[in-house]
Amino acid sequence: MRSAEAEASRGFAYGVAAYTSWGLFPLYWPLLDAAGALEILAHRVLWSLVAVAVIVVVLRRGRRVADVVRNRRTRLLLLVAAAMISVNWFTYIWGVNNGRVVETSLGYFINPLVFVLMGVVILRERLRRTQWVALGLATVAVVVLTVDYGRPPWVALVLAFSFATYGLSKKQAGVDAVESMAVETLYIAPVAAAYLGWLLWTGQAAVADGGLSTWLLFATTGLVTIGPLLCFGAAAIRVPMVTIGLLQYIAPVVQFALGVLWFDEAMPASRWIGFTLVWLALVVFTVEAVRHRRRELRHAAEAVAI
Repeated sequence: MRSAEAEASRGFAYGVAAYTSWGLFPLYWPLLDAAGALEILAHRVLWSLVAVAVIVVVLRRGRRVADVVRNRRTRLLLLVAAAMISVNWFTYIWGVNNGRVVETSLGYFINPLVFVLMGVVILRERLRRTQWVALGLATVAVVVLTVDYGRPPWVALVLAFSFATYGLSKKQAGVDAVESMAVETLYIAPVAAAYLGWLLWTGQAAVADGGLSTWLLFATTGLVTIGPLLCFGAAAIRVPMVTIGLLQYIAPVVQFALGVLWFDEAMPASRWIGFTLVWLALVVFTVEAVRHRRRELRHAAEAVAI
């Protein structure tokens, strides 16, 4: 029992570390703002490939990666995942480096609700009444924020829908995190390498004007990407998914706090109303999810007892 509790505590700590790291990303990407968002993305992809290749070798997962590549359906699903995570990463980097940290946090606040919406539209899942209430509140919030911004909060919407599509593709592929990350980066690395090669050839690359320190700074993009993913993977196998679902709010909360308190982004009253509606939707959604999970566990226990 003590060992199980220790593993759960470790898993919780890993989860907190993962989501806190993701939440602090707005402090990291501006360090690279001498480059454009697309160049930063290209570096992130290539250095992530280097990091994941080391992990594959150390863990001796090469054969598993080859098995994934041989499966046509899995290849196609991971191709979609690779495209969506590229869109997600680019949008997030662009948003942070263009003064839209608060809006990026909105994307990850509404992401769980977008997951549910995609489950209805794509997987034909049925929602419970309270889940519909949460989605309704989120929809009203987006309308309020659209009026406030004078445009749809497209950064937030692209982040939410791209990550939800990414998650859905990964779920249907059913591949472990290391193998999935390896195949995804293999898909997009050639494009990233070609783009960086063109920038270097034309003298437009940010690293062309810097020295070793600049190269080392860009090389950290791989560690920054892989580190939280490994922590998340370690958490996912040690704690219940309900706990993971609650921990995921750490990242947007930290991002929102940084946007308002550190980057001093504007938050007029109408914007506070929109965000409050989103938070209310998340409270309704989370409380309902926890209660539903408890009912399922109670019914399962009663069935075993019978």
